[in-house]
Amino acid sequence: MTVRGLALLSGGLDSTLAIRIIQEQGVQVTALNFTSPFCNCTERGSGCANQAVQVAQELDVRILVKSKGMEFLRVIENPRHGRGKQMNPCIDCRIFMLRKAREVMEETGASFIITGEVLGQRPMSQRRDTINLIERESGLRGLILRPLSAKFFPPTLAEEQGLVDREKLLQISGRSRKVQLDLARQFDLKGYACPAGGCLLTDAVIARRLRDLFAHCPDYTMKDVRLLRLGRHFRLNPELKLVVGRNEEENKRIEALSGKDDVVITPDQFPGPLALLCGKTSPPDLDLVGGIIARYGKPGQLQPWVIVDSDEGTQRLEVPRIPADAEIEPYRL
Repeated sequence: MTVRGLALLSGGLDSTLAIRIIQEQGVQVTALNFTSPFCNCTERGSGCANQAVQVAQELDVRILVKSKGMEFLRVIENPRHGRGKQMNPCIDCRIFMLRKAREVMEETGASFIITGEVLGQRPMSQRRDTINLIERESGLRGLILRPLSAKFFPPTLAEEQGLVDREKLLQISGRSRKVQLDLARQFDLKGYACPAGGCLLTDAVIARRLRDLFAHCPDYTMKDVRLLRLGRHFRLNPELKLVVGRNEEENKRIEALSGKDDVVITPDQFPGPLALLCGKTSPPDLDLVGGIIARYGKPGQLQPWVIVDSDEGTQRLEVPRIPADAEIEPYRL
């Protein structure tokens, strides 16, 4: 009989090892990767899904990639079990993913779910009490196998039914990754991402921008969320937000995310950043934005001008003055 398991694969070290350990027991593993705009554990220009796909190829497992989508953003807005230091709803995030994984488990004919969780590794979601809470609320009691820390927990149904040999599972705990790195060398694994993982919801700057988005834009879209990772952000007034690129690559990505109601402002005949205005604009706002572009650009000795593109057409505006850093700072997110 073929034993099938469904593994949550982030592309990081722990989830990679969890799959490899279960593969050693002859289990046919399917990997499931969840994407979100807040992944921060890949090389520049590489998405988390790409990283997970590379790991799945190295492990020779089928992988399914699913977006957490807007449903997950509503979880971030109102997490039932609170947040960490910033905007990270770690407990609710695990419950969300495991509930989705249960649906996929049934679709793929898997008998249990595999995770790379390590007891005591993460202060919010990997304590014994929260692990038990997450398992209970996800409706997966007895169905989650944690190969790296299995011997700290009661046997799962897979172990009790003889689908998995408990003696071949591990007993790792704590925040050190030494044992895992040694195992990676033993298994000759090379494709995993940063060992400790990464989530931008724990980043203070991203958290501040996300709180601002929730407060001022209740009808936000995924485009608005993706913009949070790019450029310098300024809240000019309750109805107007400014995003200013930091380099040519960001300028292109910000412009690509602009919508029909947004205003795009670019420097005229001097090197400088692209700016995106989201919301209701007025002439004084355009003067300030032009000054900010000139402040971060290099107009030289010439009087700077900017090009303003909106749904009303294109116009060329003179920048009346370049504001000092102290004038800009109160608007910064």
